[in-house]
Amino acid sequence: MADKEDVEKTIAEDFVVTKYKMAGEIVNRVLKQVLNLCIPGASVRKICESGDELLVQETNKVFKKEKDLKKGIAFPTCISVNNCICHFSPITSEPDLILKDEDVVKIDLGAHIDGFIAVVAHTIVVKASQKLKICGRKADVVLAAFYASEAALRLLKPGIETYSVTDTVGKICDVFKCRPIEGMLSHQLKQFKIDGDKTIIQNPNDAQKKEHEKFTLEMHEVYAMDVLVSTGEGVGKEQDTRVTIYKKTEENYQLKLKASRMFYSAVSHEHGLMPFNLRSFEDEKKAKMAVVECVNRRLIEPFQVLYEKPNEYVAQFKFTVLLMPTGPHKITGIPFEQELYDSQHTIDDPTLIALLHSSANPKSAKKKKEVRKMFG
Repeated sequence: MADKEDVEKTIAEDFVVTKYKMAGEIVNRVLKQVLNLCIPGASVRKICESGDELLVQETNKVFKKEKDLKKGIAFPTCISVNNCICHFSPITSEPDLILKDEDVVKIDLGAHIDGFIAVVAHTIVVKASQKLKICGRKADVVLAAFYASEAALRLLKPGIETYSVTDTVGKICDVFKCRPIEGMLSHQLKQFKIDGDKTIIQNPNDAQKKEHEKFTLEMHEVYAMDVLVSTGEGVGKEQDTRVTIYKKTEENYQLKLKASRMFYSAVSHEHGLMPFNLRSFEDEKKAKMAVVECVNRRLIEPFQVLYEKPNEYVAQFKFTVLLMPTGPHKITGIPFEQELYDSQHTIDDPTLIALLHSSANPKSAKKKKEVRKMFG
């Protein structure tokens, strides 16, 4: 008989749903505040620092009496601009980036309550407004990512096979002459685990098609659906930007250096298996040195900062969804102002239009109205 503590907690239990929803509300509040900081002349580093501070402040407000309950950042704030695909969150000792008018900005962050994770990503173009509508390739990529994420949401139901999501995302990107970023994964979420076993792949290459497993979605699962789209070839490459976000693995190894052991012990105690930024350590310089041995011994894995080719643009929308008996329940994400983006491309495939017009939640008629607005 399994120990009670070892039984996996799922959204079949109301208290688990409550914690996911609380984390989702926090993430959405923080996302709105971070978006307000994305103005011309703003420091990306300072925005990321503010995002992380807000995530800590907001999670500290809940379950105050339960001292042993873990909560906090599930994914550090990243601000990836223009052709930068993901994971840009510079520490003090690394070069900063200053936002400019019409930069394509992707905000990515997450929080957890008792290990139940809510993550989100949203794309804006700095200074976009009714007076300054965005057109051309920037509009194409942002709308492709938005509509692809909306279509994916409507497919996330028990019994659906993961490659039907992969294929639909690809078809919508084709309409806008864009490409999903090759090999990017959307993960199942479990308590204290941001990268569960089941995954949905984007734009797999031939090798990935052979290697990547197909999965069937099941009731009471939770997913972080992540749609990343490029105006270019859709292949991410590392440059010389230093990695600042890492995550502990479940490997074991006796580290040689005392500094590495101290660092690893602090990671285990403060972050567990959640991703963290090196800025969360008082001495960034020591952390930068200590993390090297930990990565070499596969005790900690890096979240590489990836780039498309220069002069290309990348857009991202990510949301957390609970597969409930009433339908997919999206707990993160804020309204997107698609009227600010003007593309010469339109979706005219009847199957895709029907999917986008369908309700994301069968019990919610309000959603239907919102979706109709997409196509007028």
